[in-house]
Amino acid sequence: MESKIVFKDVSLEFDDHQNKGATFKELFANAFTLNNKEKNKHKRTVLNAINIEIKHGERLGIVGRNGAGKSTFLKTLCKIYEPSAGKITIQGNVAPLLEIGAGFNPELSGRENIYLNGAILGHDMSELKKLEAEIIDFAELNEYIDTPVKYYSTGMYLKLAFSIATAIKPEILVLDELFAGGDAEFVAKAKKRMENFIAESSIMVFVSHQLDLLQELCTRVIWIDKGKIIADGEPEAIIDLYLNKEAHD
Repeated sequence: MESKIVFKDVSLEFDDHQNKGATFKELFANAFTLNNKEKNKHKRTVLNAINIEIKHGERLGIVGRNGAGKSTFLKTLCKIYEPSAGKITIQGNVAPLLEIGAGFNPELSGRENIYLNGAILGHDMSELKKLEAEIIDFAELNEYIDTPVKYYSTGMYLKLAFSIATAIKPEILVLDELFAGGDAEFVAKAKKRMENFIAESSIMVFVSHQLDLLQELCTRVIWIDKGKIIADGEPEAIIDLYLNKEAHD
């Protein structure tokens, strides 16, 4: 079965009123005291009627300024957020790498976190035992693998998280600013591994402010602004549009 992602009229709203540290008692009271007009005043649309189909073998890059909805798009794709409206259809298993070390227990060692994080990604114990040595080797953490990860640098977190997420080739790889903080040698290794995935006709969805990297790795780019897809097409053309708009704002 070929992998595919389809967003059909997908919208997402956040309730700013409920995100301001209100207590359960206050939220309960507000449910009865706020009328619909007042409730809607606190709603903020972060994705607005997104329609897109990402096909088998595509490498989709996403550009946009901070707060435009790029990371929210990824988190909705990965089912971290449930759409307020519309439907997302996914064919293929998704390996999300959205936040460095997300799902790691800082008190556990790197080795223990391989099994914890691997389980979160849906891998069973027998798979992870076979892959443990390869993960440690690729991450270049042999010396530190039995050290609690709370002592790891950002770069070490990055290496371990990427190595775990990509140990079993996913059909759909979702990345958010993966290479921020990575050393040049590891970035080269990671890019090579990603290129190998794509050669096997997986889907990659990739958010980055490193526009040269998007142009190098992606076959298609979308520009998101204020929760909407502004443009969709060839990487060089869309990145030029985006840069021209930013230059004139």
